[in-house]
Amino acid sequence: MFVALERLINLDDGYRQTFQVSGRSLLLLVIDRQPVLLENRCPHQGAPLHNATLVGTVLRCARHGVEFDLLSGQPLNATCAGLTQLKLAYVGDRIGIDL
Repeated sequence: MFVALERLINLDDGYRQTFQVSGRSLLLLVIDRQPVLLENRCPHQGAPLHNATLVGTVLRCARHGVEFDLLSGQPLNATCAGLTQLKLAYVGDRIGIDL
């Protein structure tokens, strides 16, 4: 089942929005014209990532400063699990997720 999150026309660089899907908080970002969908939860200690800083492809958790490479999802300065990234789906002019 496809769940639409956003219209493609709205996905400009710097786009950042959270969504609630099936009880999960998700974060959709656009970096270098590429959309990235991940759980809105830092794997370090569970802090939300919607207010994290983003420099290039590095996402830095606002709570403890743990940094993640958004291309790989791997932590750069901590020994914790990587980000939970989700596969995006496209239907017509919408981007979303298949459940």
